[in-house]
Amino acid sequence: MNDWLITNAHLVNEGRRFDADIRVRNGRIERIDAQIAAAANEQVFDAGGRWLFPGMIDDQVHFREPGLEHKATIASESRACVAGGITSFMEMPNTKPPAVNRDALEAKYERGRISSRANYAFYLGATNDNLEDIRTLDPKSAPGIKVFMGASTGNMLVDDPATLDAIFRDAPTPIITHCEDTPMISANEAQARERWGDDIPADQHPLIRSREACLKSTELAISLARKHGTRLHVLHVSTADELALFAPGPISGKRITAETCVHFLHFSAADYARLGHRIKCNPAIKMASDRAAIIKALA
Repeated sequence: MNDWLITNAHLVNEGRRFDADIRVRNGRIERIDAQIAAAANEQVFDAGGRWLFPGMIDDQVHFREPGLEHKATIASESRACVAGGITSFMEMPNTKPPAVNRDALEAKYERGRISSRANYAFYLGATNDNLEDIRTLDPKSAPGIKVFMGASTGNMLVDDPATLDAIFRDAPTPIITHCEDTPMISANEAQARERWGDDIPADQHPLIRSREACLKSTELAISLARKHGTRLHVLHVSTADELALFAPGPISGKRITAETCVHFLHFSAADYARLGHRIKCNPAIKMASDRAAIIKALA
């Protein structure tokens, strides 16, 4: 099953689109050419002009193992990755227990070695009290350090100013951030509960986890990164306001980057009336104007 030939494919590779055949030997690409004659006993797949892409990398997944395997596992979700063209994933640390030290991180790698069907990597999570684990992290053992600057599972909210500053100063890998200001969110939620109790309508979610909360936290992360020259990547940008904080243009040489998520490209606050809590996520899906700005920025 490791030796096969794909013919009549439309390739996207290294900045080009072109028609070609591809030969794979022992699980690796051996040759790309306009036409390749099939060898004896070689499996041949005629792509019929279909598009053929390199495997994609998903840098932010939550596979829920260990601790929440009733939701998902490394085995189940890595299979979903491969089925969708994702050949490498980077998994987040907010599991049970969280991956906030070397032993917990290594335990997740052992799970990956046993059950993953794709290439895998696991982030180290930051807390208010694991600064030494961050400082002594082997950069080859994690793709980055995940900092929740908004409330998350367990003890993973990093809200101590001195600790945040030290993490940005001493991190041996890129810092990956979830940016929402928890005090602002808590105040907004308290006001919502005064009106609706525990039955807060779904359309209040982008008002509780507000654009102001996102902007304040993202501004803080960027200011710390600039202060210390940190390699910073801000996850799931959801507002037009935040986009103004990032420089457009080629990624080469940038120390501060950002990304968005597919749901911010497809939905807006108007969809809460139709879909309710099914599109509830953090950060929250916001206005149609935010969606339009994010699509433009992505382009």
